[in-house]
Amino acid sequence: MEFNDSLTTGMSDFFDIEGQEIPGELPMMAVRDVVVFSYMIIPLFVGRAASVSAINDAMMKDKLLLLVTQKDASLDEPTADDLFRVGMVCMVMRTLKLPDGRLKVLVQALSKAKVEEITQQEPHLIAKITVVKDEELSPVPVEVEALMRTARENTEKILSLKGIMSSDLMVILNNIEEPGRLADLVVSNLRLKTSESQSVLETFDPVARLKKVSEFLRKELEVSTLQAQIESVAREEMGKSQREYYLREQMHALKKELGDDDDRSAEIEELRAKIDKKRMPPAIRAEAVKQLKRFEMMHPEASEATIVRTYLDWILDVPWQRGTKDKLDLKNAKEILDADHYGLEKVKERILEHLAVRKLNKSSKGPILCFVGPPGVGKTSLGKSVARAMGRKFYRLSLGGMHDEAEIRGHRRTYIGAMPGRIIQGLKSVGSNNPVFMMDEVDKVGSDYRGDPSSALLEVLDPEQNADFSDHYLNMPFDLSKVMFIVTANMVDTIPTPLLDRMEVIRLSGYTTEEKMVIAKRYLLPRQISQNGITEKQIILDDSMLEAMISEYTREAGLRNLEREIGKVCRKVARKVAEGGKGPYTISARTLASYLGPPKFLPEFETDKIDQPGLATGLAWTEVGGEILYIEVAILKGKGNITLTGQLGEVMKESAQAALTFCRSKLERLKLSEGYFDEIDIHVHVPAGAIPKDGPSAGVTMATALYSALSGKKVRQDIAMTGEITLRGRVLPIGGLKEKALAALRVGIKTVIIPDENKKDLVEIPKDLRDKIKFVPVKHMDRILAIAFD
Repeated sequence: MEFNDSLTTGMSDFFDIEGQEIPGELPMMAVRDVVVFSYMIIPLFVGRAASVSAINDAMMKDKLLLLVTQKDASLDEPTADDLFRVGMVCMVMRTLKLPDGRLKVLVQALSKAKVEEITQQEPHLIAKITVVKDEELSPVPVEVEALMRTARENTEKILSLKGIMSSDLMVILNNIEEPGRLADLVVSNLRLKTSESQSVLETFDPVARLKKVSEFLRKELEVSTLQAQIESVAREEMGKSQREYYLREQMHALKKELGDDDDRSAEIEELRAKIDKKRMPPAIRAEAVKQLKRFEMMHPEASEATIVRTYLDWILDVPWQRGTKDKLDLKNAKEILDADHYGLEKVKERILEHLAVRKLNKSSKGPILCFVGPPGVGKTSLGKSVARAMGRKFYRLSLGGMHDEAEIRGHRRTYIGAMPGRIIQGLKSVGSNNPVFMMDEVDKVGSDYRGDPSSALLEVLDPEQNADFSDHYLNMPFDLSKVMFIVTANMVDTIPTPLLDRMEVIRLSGYTTEEKMVIAKRYLLPRQISQNGITEKQIILDDSMLEAMISEYTREAGLRNLEREIGKVCRKVARKVAEGGKGPYTISARTLASYLGPPKFLPEFETDKIDQPGLATGLAWTEVGGEILYIEVAILKGKGNITLTGQLGEVMKESAQAALTFCRSKLERLKLSEGYFDEIDIHVHVPAGAIPKDGPSAGVTMATALYSALSGKKVRQDIAMTGEITLRGRVLPIGGLKEKALAALRVGIKTVIIPDENKKDLVEIPKDLRDKIKFVPVKHMDRILAIAFD
């Protein structure tokens, strides 16, 4: 017999075992996931040390060993308790050592045996056994013969249903006359669980064993029959679909001959006509024609047909070469910008410059503008005005909280539900390839495992690259160079540097009280009167009341809260009118509180806080505008420690340390002893402790407050200051000067100390604001101390 390398079981070819003498004690080897039955020839791969030892022991003696199945197949080192008590005595016919150290063993099952006792544990198990032989039935009873014939027929049916019918196997089945041997052969070819096969092995009565196997055959026959029925139905459905496809194609050909075309042909012809009429680049047209041919060859019920049809719709809907004509009348554009927005001269000037360039150079690329300013200053509404002034379509996209790169570049068509990115969607929505495209909140873009949208924006917002912008869904270049992109942000600190480098930043500072009053009278009040259903004759709100609302009920760089307060007044007037009142209703100083409640801010009260040594007023810049920053310093007996409170960031903590070092260098001027600072503790606090604070603008304020506490002198109440300080007392420049000046003006401060290097920024501040505030440029801290304690 030739050695078979594959793992097979069978009884067609086995050694003659008649008269083989089996000892009462044999080496025992555990096998997993297989139960060995009589007369089986099976190859085994042996790798465990105990199993190799058992094989070697058997080969040195009479080549016999006991194979027993382990109860848990996951155990790598089973003990005697982990094995079943009934196994099969086998003869080792051949061994082969593999390159990985394992043995490949060919064994033939001889006889069933029962383990009586384990006589050795190491290096392998040796068991005392009792050989179990089947009872011979001669002659075979009629009932048993009927049972055997049923088992043969059911086996033949199962093999036939599975398509693995073997004439050799059926010859063997028909030649077996012993019921036990027939049961062993049949069960060895059934895919039973290990526990079920073991239960058959442990059934010693051959007739009972055959009955148990017949029951398993009956269940397997039911499963195989049902499986064959399912496969037959599937084949019939597939054949039906193919038959319908051919019939449909024949019907299509017949209708075409008769001139009576069907709906699908009409749909394809409609798409072809749209492609011919659509203005698009040659490469795009070639791709559209290619996809249409694919669609035409597909079965209409195919899943990919829907994908291709949707893709064709997108190609036809995208405005490849359709745009609006720019209005290049500079005078008219200026009138529109002035009518929609008050102030913002720098922004208006930049828009008019772009229009002038477009008038002289038709092929100029669209600018990438970034409006940076606090909330409510009109960044988004300014974009709408720009579109109206240029005669372009307007589209707004909010980037706040965006995490998925596919929102910008689109999804690839391999994904279910794929669609283009928001850029292409926006262009399709407005139907123009040169709109004013506004992207709000670019400073609030996030990133996670789905990608970084800000990196995708690098291509979109680069005039040198966006002429060939490729959306993942369309997978074809689209020219974005004609689009005028306007990006808005509250602050530039969180915008990635490569992205910020691609944009032209235009800062929109907050409004002065006078500017807010003009805007309120021109825009906010008429809008709220209209929205609340009242008329201008039913409400009287004069300039003094508007000023009171601005100074006492709002404290912001923009106008949103002011519009809310005006809306609140209008709603209360609307209720009175709805209840039958005729009006007009006059909003006066006496009635304002009844409409809006008590004042929320009292500017004069704020400046009265600076009434004792150790207090100073600073100015800070935040993403919502300028803010007043009060610094408090307390001197206590101690051991030279400094405590910083108020949720200060690292920059402000370093500013406090620099301010302390500066003051320690002024011991002689402060008339303090050398060891004075070793006998005190210093506590620096910035009120509103729940609000985190950081930035390089509070150094001079901290030094002034600390100097005030050490000297016992009060700082003037009518001044505020901003600037960073060095250890030698030099004052360094800061940013956000206009916002800080507006914050000082809101609380009634008329003198602001600024770094000398910020004098150049005064030209950016409106003249009316410069007339109301006295700016004092300083180069050194000594000059600030001279002014603060005057």
